[in-house]
Amino acid sequence: KLGDMAEKNRYAELNNGLKMPLMGYGTFLATDEKLLRECLLYAIIECGYRHIDTASLYENEHIIGEVLKECFEQGIKREDLFIVTKLWRTHMNDVEGALKESLAKLQLDYVDLYLVHWTVTDI
Repeated sequence: KLGDMAEKNRYAELNNGLKMPLMGYGTFLATDEKLLRECLLYAIIECGYRHIDTASLYENEHIIGEVLKECFEQGIKREDLFIVTKLWRTHMNDVEGALKESLAKLQLDYVDLYLVHWTVTDI
């Protein structure tokens, strides 16, 4: 093991009391499904990463959802993870719909942080 990130992780406490791990596993440009699946599973199970960062624009939320499901089956608790995803600018006219789509792909009931990925819109 490379070390237990869950134990060593430092956190930022948000205004609502949630603690966000400062060290996160980013998934930008992670488009190779097999590689992302193996690396993310290893990062969560073996290394203890608890902060996962993705976005609808990355087009990999469905893979992350499958990995999260597997992690939950292996005993990782949802409440121990901090999941971030982002709204892309082309979906500003349907924020709720975009969030629901991300949640479905991630196979989650909620995300811990939903960010506006790009504040400039075409609409």
